[in-house]
Amino acid sequence: MARNVVVVGGVAGGMSFAARLARLDASCRITVLERGSDVSFANCGMPYYIGGVIRNRALLTVASKAMLQARFGLDIRTRHAVTEIRRADKQVRGVNLETGEPFSLPYDQLVLATGAEPVCLPIPGAGQPHVLTLNTLEDMDRIAHAAERAGAAVIIGGGFIGLELAENLRERGLQVCIVELTDQVMPPMDPEMTIPILQALERNDVQVLLGRKATEIGTAQVTLDDGTRLPAEVVCMCAGVRPRSELAAAAGLDLGPRGHILVDKQLRTSDPDIFAVGDVVQVWDRLTGDSCAVPLAGPANRQGRTAANIVAGRQDAFPGVCGSAIVKVFDQVAGQSGWSEKRLRAAGMDYRKMYAHPFQHPNYYPGAQQMCVKLLYRPDGGILGVQAIGGEGVDVVVNVIATAMQGGMTVFDLEQVELVYSPQWGAAKHAVNIAGFAAANHLRGDVCPVYPDDLLPEDVFLLDVRTPEEFSAGSIPGAVNIPVDSLSERLAEIPRDRPVVTYCAVGLRGYVAARKLALAGFQVSNLAGGFKLWNWTRRLKEAAAARPPQVSAPASSWALKAGSEAFPGRGD
Repeated sequence: MARNVVVVGGVAGGMSFAARLARLDASCRITVLERGSDVSFANCGMPYYIGGVIRNRALLTVASKAMLQARFGLDIRTRHAVTEIRRADKQVRGVNLETGEPFSLPYDQLVLATGAEPVCLPIPGAGQPHVLTLNTLEDMDRIAHAAERAGAAVIIGGGFIGLELAENLRERGLQVCIVELTDQVMPPMDPEMTIPILQALERNDVQVLLGRKATEIGTAQVTLDDGTRLPAEVVCMCAGVRPRSELAAAAGLDLGPRGHILVDKQLRTSDPDIFAVGDVVQVWDRLTGDSCAVPLAGPANRQGRTAANIVAGRQDAFPGVCGSAIVKVFDQVAGQSGWSEKRLRAAGMDYRKMYAHPFQHPNYYPGAQQMCVKLLYRPDGGILGVQAIGGEGVDVVVNVIATAMQGGMTVFDLEQVELVYSPQWGAAKHAVNIAGFAAANHLRGDVCPVYPDDLLPEDVFLLDVRTPEEFSAGSIPGAVNIPVDSLSERLAEIPRDRPVVTYCAVGLRGYVAARKLALAGFQVSNLAGGFKLWNWTRRLKEAAAARPPQVSAPASSWALKAGSEAFPGRGD
């Protein structure tokens, strides 16, 4: 007997479910009800259409309604808003937004893929027509049209969408300012790893104001809490997203503390005949099992596939999320998977960390670009998280380490993982291997790292092992310069009754020097990340000291435990 399966919402989660179920079970009558005009579109590409990188708007339609109906036999009804779920009668009711006519549909299984909506902060003046959000293709058109007539834009929020919009509006020639409530852009990442993003924004004349909040929006300006007035003919609200779970709440389904629909590993809600997928659901952290919500398109697609397998009678389970994500800001790429250090610290978890600065391919081959990789791991070597910032190759490093983490591998496995090698793409010692080497050296006790934010002993002997030319161009105050290649002949210049900390540009020569000194009997540590990371950390400290007092900002992370009210999103 044919089953009626109704899907509320399209895009990543809903359409992945519908298309998958159609491929698995021809007896199901699948109806998709989407309140918008587009049932499947590439929302992650929208900032790049605004900036002119993507010129053909039609390319953002991943799959047309006509194609999906013809290929999979789906009944797709756009501009249909569901207003009620009648669980006792197993019906959904709603209204055709184009005709105003009500409708009612029976279901055997119901799938909620209602997604999330941008947060509109309660700022005086936020309801004006030039205050825009980016969630649909219609939103994209409004921002693109406004950018044609505007000279200045203010972006409220420095997460994924805010940064991508800043780049693309700047490419269109607008004066752009980002206002971010927290003390860093990209709040899910650790602060020091975001400094290259700030530098890229500055190089491209994007103003960034951290620790500030908008208090009023006028017709052509935004006023901040310190009285600053910013010119703004366009204001983009990019302050995070909230789940669209009103239907579920009215139907009595169980919700999490921030309104996400609670589901089990088969994506079933508290009603066994109702499933939920995508940005609207609360799931669990793949590493710890903690509850979290991750508004990203990748998890939404996989959840849709898993739910379809279950409805079709197959055995399957959603394994959880790691929060793997990446963003491009001008010439910088930042990627992350797993836990950040600040999350680990806040949770009281025992962890270790190491920095490496590999190139994406050998630097003898043209176009070599250096990146910074931060690896977080347990004392037994289990991988907890990775962050990387740089240019080409960041995606490869984050993807490989994320895969290793999800597979239960350790930093010792990263030392030995076998990856392709050719000078166009990678070195014989791949960037992933190098990250593993650094972490494994740490855990084996080959080197005792100190970090730029550590408080060093007053009597420490700070040894700069770079070349004299590098040293003269800038050094850590109080350091003594002895190049690593001269170290063996100049050991007598180094005191044996004081702790020694070595450093170089990024850590490698400092490690070599530390090993030499350790073998010679010195009490020695190496400054992780070298002079580069010290400079990044110094900038953070100087910015914090110069910043006016600010009310405490909410913690922000895409993987949140009972989380913040709003968080960055780029998902279903």
